[in-house]
Amino acid sequence: MAGINLTSSDPSTFILLGISGLESAHEWISIPFGISYIIVLSGNVTLLFVVGKEQTLHKPMYLLFCMLSLTDIATSTLVVPKALCIFWFNLKGITVGGCLTQMFFLHTISIMQSAILVIMAFDRYVAICSPLRYASIFTNGRIAKLGLVGFLRAVLFILPLPLLLSRQPFCANHIIPNTYCEHITVVKMSCGDITVNKMYGLVIAFVVIGLDLALIVLSYGLIIRAVLRIPSTKAHQKALNTCTAHMFVMLMYYTPGLFSILTNRFGKGIAPYIHIILSNLYLLVPPMLNPIIYGVKNKELRNKVGKYTCRS
Repeated sequence: MAGINLTSSDPSTFILLGISGLESAHEWISIPFGISYIIVLSGNVTLLFVVGKEQTLHKPMYLLFCMLSLTDIATSTLVVPKALCIFWFNLKGITVGGCLTQMFFLHTISIMQSAILVIMAFDRYVAICSPLRYASIFTNGRIAKLGLVGFLRAVLFILPLPLLLSRQPFCANHIIPNTYCEHITVVKMSCGDITVNKMYGLVIAFVVIGLDLALIVLSYGLIIRAVLRIPSTKAHQKALNTCTAHMFVMLMYYTPGLFSILTNRFGKGIAPYIHIILSNLYLLVPPMLNPIIYGVKNKELRNKVGKYTCRS
């Protein structure tokens, strides 16, 4: 109750409830959160270490893996430590500025991840459909420049979200029924006109993410068409194996993300804790599984990881 009373006496503070509706189970919920975070850090740090140490892995594809790993670490670090403070110590307060900052970085990283997945799809398209031109099209320098463009695009698209919200008056009830500050949740707490905020959020969700998804589908559609034209069954299998991990990661990233966005905006009959669990899974599961998937499916990376982990 002390946290709720704080909202009326301190208008500069929001209260993060955690998994609203499952407060009695917070200690149990903290276990998968903590384990997931350990897996995220150990898996992604291992990938970054191995790629950094091995000169033979200093290639465009592995540079993209490293970019994805950095965004995975950042996403989890922005969410999990605060969530564990809520679950274990009941530390639910967050300043309005802190909330908007967390929201900005989370959504910026999300758009950045989408850009990386588009580059990865195009990377596989060129590698399979135009292998002789791959080395001239994809260089480490060009990948770094594309990553920078993706980052700047993310910042430019997401920066208006906290700026628009910072001008809004917030109601007396400063309670956020989640473990982190999500744009649509914070928007709903405003007492002002939120039409522009909601419309801009939809533009980002369906134009930016929708465009990225369309480019990815187009790339893999062209890859599948090219693979089906190859007469050798062995070549079929090899080409598809190089794409399986990428396609699985993309499905894992976009499916829960789009479902979470849609249920938040249009799922009126769904229990609130379902929204919250989905939004947290979206931020935790892909960062946890990405290094595992790439480590298992990529033989060269798997062998290099084994070189370090299996040392006596």
